[in-house]
This record gives sequence, structure tokens and C-alpha cells, in this order.
Amino acid sequence: MKEKLIQRYTRPERINHWVVAICFVLLAVSGLAFFYPAFFWLTGIFGTPQLARMIHPIIGVVMFLGFARQFLRYWHHNFIDKEDVKWMTSVLKVLKGYEVGDVGKYNGGQKGMFWLMTACMLVLVATGVIAWRPYFAQYFPIPVIRLALLAHAWAATILIAGIIVHVYAAIWIRGTIRAMTEGVVTQTWAKKHHPKWYREVMANAHETPSGNGNGDNTGSGGNATDKMQPENANELPAVPAAGEQPQV
Repeated sequence: MKEKLIQRYTRPERINHWVVAICFVLLAVSGLAFFYPAFFWLTGIFGTPQLARMIHPIIGVVMFLGFARQFLRYWHHNFIDKEDVKWMTSVLKVLKGYEVGDVGKYNGGQKGMFWLMTACMLVLVATGVIAWRPYFAQYFPIPVIRLALLAHAWAATILIAGIIVHVYAAIWIRGTIRAMTEGVVTQTWAKKHHPKWYREVMANAHETPSGNGNGDNTGSGGNATDKMQPENANELPAVPAAGEQPQV
């Protein structure tokens, strides 16, 4: 018998996540080619160096808009509380496989990554606009452009390092990748890694009406994320979250 599933991410949210992820990879590849001569051959992925330089800022705008959408949906779920501090100060135990604290929708590491990505994104978009030729760079003096490029490189390096940790953590914790590919996690996974969120989900599931017969089980106080119906009719119903929005 299959274990019941809990819906963690809806299809639009997953699409948005992967759009941002693909843009990040393209920007990282082209950015490394621009800043480090040893990687200049990577511009061939885009056809020519000139084409790579032309589309790099355009892809950057797309990634920023995608991330901005995520930020507006998730920021209020990422305030750090005492349980997150407990998680962060016990990170060595976490690395050994122990669960620490009464973790909600996101743990201290995920929240820290959210704010790190937000800060890097703001620096990248601001400095990227300053250095964007031929549209905006002409309005800034050369020293400002040089400082912008330096800050751009540092922010990109920090973001790349952060994303590497993010991907490693997703692979390391079994069942996490499924959440962003299929949109669901098992109840066992939720109870183990996010016990507080699991309790909220189950409490909301008992309070939510059975629906009106057309698959809409949002109920009072629910939203599109809280639907009980899975996207794949062959799967067991996914239990909704209590007004939660997911993170990348």
C-alpha cells in the first residue's frame, strides 16, 4: 500500500522554480566565461562570444523577475525564529543525520539560503544594469562601472557557492527532489524533516471541507496551493498545506 502524499509545491510554482534554475545555469556558464579566461570556451555554448554577451543580461532579467515572484510569495515564511537559531547552532548534528528543533515549512538553513539569494540577486541586478552596454553603462563614469563589475563578480561567486550547497542538500536528503519534480512528499518525510509543518498540514486537512465535487477542496481560508487533489489522478490525494507557499 502506497503511503499518503502531501502536496508541497503546485505545478506553476515548480515551473517558476525551474525557469529560475535554468536561467541561473546559463548565467553562471556565461559569467564564468567572461570573468575567467580559462573558461572563455564556454561562450561557444551560446554560439559566439558576442551572442553570449548580448543575451547574458537578458537572461539575467528573466531570472530576476522569476525570483521576484518567488520572493513576493515566500518572504513571510522565512522569518528566522528561535527554532531556526537552534537548528543553525546545531548544524553539526544535522550534518550527522540528526533532526534538530521543531522545524516548520522551512528549516534554518533554507531560510538562510533564501535571504542570501535575495541579497545576491539585488546586488546582481543593480550592478548588472550599471554595466549593461549599450543601454545604461553610458550614464555612469568608468570608476563606477569597474566597482559594479567587481561587486557583480563577488555576488555571482557567492550565489554559485550557495546554489551548490542548495543542490547538494536536495540530493542528500532523500525525497526532497521529488517535491520539486512531482510536487509531493510522503507523510513520513514531512513528519521527520518538518514536524511543525506536518502537524499544521494534518490539522488543516481535518478542518478543510471535502469540496464541491469539481476537485476544488480549498475550503475556507485555503488557496490554490491547498488543493487536496494530486496532479496525477493515479496518485493518492495530497494533503494541503495551511496557507503555505513553497520555496526553492
